[in-house]
Amino acid sequence: MDMLINGEHVSDMDSEDVINPFNGEVIDSVPISHLNNVDKAIDAANNAKGALQEMSAFKVSNKLYNVCEKLKENKEEFAELLTKEVGKPINESYVELDRSIETLKLAAEEAKRIYGESVPLDAGLNGKGFFAFTQRLPLGVVAAITPFNYPLNLTIHKIAPAIACKNAVIIKPPTDAPLTVMKFAELVNEEFPAGVINVITGYGSEVGDALVASDKIDKISFTGSVMTGLMISQRAGMKKVTLELGGNDPLVVLDDADVDAAVKGVINGAYLNAGQVCMGVKRIIVQEGIYEEFKAKLVGETSKIKMGNPMDKSTQLGTLISEKAAIHVEETVNNAVKDGAEILVGGKRDGAFYEATVVDKVTPDMDLVVNETFGPVAPLIKVKTVDEAIRIANATEYGLQAGVFTENYRNALRCANEIEAGTVFVNKQSTFRTDNMPFGGFKNSGCGKEGIKYAVEEMTKTKLIGLNLR
Repeated sequence: MDMLINGEHVSDMDSEDVINPFNGEVIDSVPISHLNNVDKAIDAANNAKGALQEMSAFKVSNKLYNVCEKLKENKEEFAELLTKEVGKPINESYVELDRSIETLKLAAEEAKRIYGESVPLDAGLNGKGFFAFTQRLPLGVVAAITPFNYPLNLTIHKIAPAIACKNAVIIKPPTDAPLTVMKFAELVNEEFPAGVINVITGYGSEVGDALVASDKIDKISFTGSVMTGLMISQRAGMKKVTLELGGNDPLVVLDDADVDAAVKGVINGAYLNAGQVCMGVKRIIVQEGIYEEFKAKLVGETSKIKMGNPMDKSTQLGTLISEKAAIHVEETVNNAVKDGAEILVGGKRDGAFYEATVVDKVTPDMDLVVNETFGPVAPLIKVKTVDEAIRIANATEYGLQAGVFTENYRNALRCANEIEAGTVFVNKQSTFRTDNMPFGGFKNSGCGKEGIKYAVEEMTKTKLIGLNLR
């Protein structure tokens, strides 16, 4: 599959195979772009932004609706390609497609309600006699750098709001899973002028760096690692930046919780997409009064999870993105065992597969829970009090999302107020997300917000126009 630059398919001298992590087969190959094509994409986007900004909001909205309908018509084909390149179960791919369609609808709607406001200048000294209002204007060109775990939906979360507020875009898709994104870009290109959407494939150290450093890019929207995010923030200069850098999301289960609901929350949150979810349940902090009951039920439910061929609709747990990723999870769990943790169920790897795993006797200083373990692992931490639960929940460099299970409204409100995260859900796991909500974390989980309305705010600039009526 070729890159898309200025409405044309473009290859390069070098290419890399995209591998199906389930069976090791080559799905397709993509170019490894060099800097000359990056420059062409940047120029194409800058040349196209004027044509996009000449369109009415009504026309932009309709064209986004058209893209939405085309994606809906090709849902099966996109879902199968997504499963092949990522290794997630086909049913999870269908969910990602449904969310992607919904996200496009939200962007099409938002394109028609990008409002300014009147500003009462007479509230300030010497402001009597002035009438002022604001406009929200497109930045110009947005570069989107996207991850492998939800490649289609997370890409749409960047490019759909960007186009809705009339920015041209350049996408750098994930090297491991670029195909679904590239295929989707073709649908957008069919509706909009050449250069409004451009796709550059290649390595982040070359392609990504060039986008971040370019003074012809107005905003970087990045989802990925903390290390890369910090580099982007240091090199971006005066560009606007949105960084979604993952999390180490806690699930707090208190003595007064509905245990069955909390166990279901862990099953849905720790093993979704083989644990490769930035807001997935990474640490399960359980109060001692219900610890044994919770643990037994969690082990029982985890043992029922069916791991297998991701294309089989009965499969609940697919592969990780690569065997290398699965080996890393295996080593992290084994190191925790060496330090005193105990595997209650799972813990075995087969190629890129890693079993759904419950780990007991985990302490807060183990690497398994200090850093983000991107795999299907449920680590259990026992605590005595609500104070201890909150303290451990906050003992991390991350602050993306969190969940607390309790039937006591005082404990619920206390945890919601005191846990340091961009979102705290009560009686729901951290993995929950709707595509219209503000999404983004605190601390090293990043800066800025996604969620269509909030992303549009991040992708526009505000101009004040004042009229002297005296």
